[in-house]
Amino acid sequence: MRLTHVGGPTLLVEVAGWRLLTDPTFDPPGRRYAFGWGTSSRKVAGPALQPAELPDVDAVLLSHDHHADNLDDAGRAFLPSVPVVVTTASGAVRLGGTARGLAPWTTTVLEAPGRPALQVTATPARHGPPLSRPVAGDVVGFALRVAGSDDGVLWISGDSVLFGGLREVAERFTVDTAVLHLGGVRFPVTGPLRYSMTGRQAVELCRLLDPRTVVPVHYEGWSHFAQGRAGVERDLARAPDDVRRRFRWLPRGTPVELARADR
Repeated sequence: MRLTHVGGPTLLVEVAGWRLLTDPTFDPPGRRYAFGWGTSSRKVAGPALQPAELPDVDAVLLSHDHHADNLDDAGRAFLPSVPVVVTTASGAVRLGGTARGLAPWTTTVLEAPGRPALQVTATPARHGPPLSRPVAGDVVGFALRVAGSDDGVLWISGDSVLFGGLREVAERFTVDTAVLHLGGVRFPVTGPLRYSMTGRQAVELCRLLDPRTVVPVHYEGWSHFAQGRAGVERDLARAPDDVRRRFRWLPRGTPVELARADR
């Protein structure tokens, strides 16, 4: 498996002959985007790669379509070039076209000649505190498994705080690699409430999942992130060695091979 962190939540996943892109964000920095209900954020870092620099993408895994830090204007313009977009059920209605909508714990299968089928299962996410779903909207994560393989899944959390739905992922799947959306998002209008995981929550989740590798994404590049990499690493410094050593920070724009290995 090879991963390339484009920036923010955007990750190129190459596995078993498939090329998948998560949450396409390609706009340049500088603009402020409204998220609704008095919340907004300024993009402060651009992507390491543009769409023209990527190989052909077989599918986009879109955790949600209604926040610009997960699907910005250039990312939205990129979607028609991709054969399949897998997203939330409500998002698929809004996007139309080739979008496949999944409710949590439902599965779609990607198939193509000469490649093994790839099972994509939506997992629960809650993009904020309890009762925030009507405001924050629907979000899903994704668990990927090559059909016929006994290996653990590649799991992408999507934008979520730590809650029961993420704990259930640990009960339902053997997770080999966990891609976690972090950043501890906060907004002035909502005070101390968090809208994505902190490093401390990531450590707790890592203990539950017991993955071989944890790849942090979506922790910087926007003004609404209250905890960047330095803050996550401070939380990791207090974690046991067996948890801390599993975290792998990817360089932006550079493909990284993640080979299977015994723990």
